[in-house]
Amino acid sequence: MTRLSATIARLAAMRACRATQASAGGSGRLADLNVFGTNPGALSAKIYVPQKVADKPALVVVLHGCTQNAEGYDRGSGWSQLADEQGFLLLFPEQQRSNNPNLCFNWFSPADNGRDRGEALSIHQMIMAMVDIHRADPTRIFVTGLSAGGAMTSVMLASYPELFAGGAIIAGLPYGSASTIPQALEAMRGARAFSAEDMGDRVRRASDHDGPWPRISIWHGSADATVSSTNADAILAQWLIVHGLEPAPDVSEQIAGHRRRAWNDAAGHPLVEDYRIAAMGHGTPLATTGPEACGMEMPHMLEAGISSTRRMASSWGLLDAGTERKFAQSVGKAQEAAPSLPASRISRLEGWPCEPPRPTASGRAGVEKVIHDALRAAGLMR
Repeated sequence: MTRLSATIARLAAMRACRATQASAGGSGRLADLNVFGTNPGALSAKIYVPQKVADKPALVVVLHGCTQNAEGYDRGSGWSQLADEQGFLLLFPEQQRSNNPNLCFNWFSPADNGRDRGEALSIHQMIMAMVDIHRADPTRIFVTGLSAGGAMTSVMLASYPELFAGGAIIAGLPYGSASTIPQALEAMRGARAFSAEDMGDRVRRASDHDGPWPRISIWHGSADATVSSTNADAILAQWLIVHGLEPAPDVSEQIAGHRRRAWNDAAGHPLVEDYRIAAMGHGTPLATTGPEACGMEMPHMLEAGISSTRRMASSWGLLDAGTERKFAQSVGKAQEAAPSLPASRISRLEGWPCEPPRPTASGRAGVEKVIHDALRAAGLMR
């Protein structure tokens, strides 16, 4: 297991990366959603409405990671690019420094990580505003997020399962994995030892919903040194229990050198998908060239030869027939060739564009200062 000192050093490195993220941030494509309810979590909201909107458009809710903002995450992931192609709506809840100094969603806070509470309720209010104002199809609402945004995606899927048709958790954590700062740090270093049944019960107890449950997609880099991939294992176990699925997958394959497993319903559609991205660090996997091209590289938005954005959209039925055929053909070619990008392109270092600072303080007070500074930089302490 990763040493606590190493985790703290990596968390502290995020502070040095803020300037890089800010300079990569703005595509200027998003608009403000100014009125959406009481907003108990004090979040802001950005939206994207393409020029040509489909009839009864789907809505995708996108949750950025720590040190990121809505504009930057959209620019990296390419979601608004795909919305222009397919006519669906986008909602980007955005954290504020007054809530969290490192712009992390407070997924570990009991005041924010449950149904009808804080940030989770604010995001719910934003979604309902998009349904009311922009006529989003309430049966086709999806949510995805990276890292702290991935952990908050777990919160939303568990707290409001009746609201979502599907969700995708990227480098995130399972629902119920932390409710204090020490637990959050422990969970990031490695998923805590809970039984799969207990983890499933945490989702089932989060609301009075008894099914059907959202479709789930899990994405995690095998070289992620920030959020241990054991969390992906825990998310998978959690949702297999919720869906009542057996541990053995219906599909196990290699796509562009990465492992994909799927657990399907009776019609052959995936209820749970699990992507493990070979040699990739902490971030969202992208394909920035070729037929899947979508988005652009920047910190925590990593070239992997596979587009998580397009594949999520495909699994959620958001691609039109013509695009789907072209996408399926490109998938077939990618599986035949199964190219692996050089490790230098998909390394654990790419998830950390800034070198972690070395603690220099001595003595107990100095050590405590380093720890507190790191926790504040990671957004785990105010």
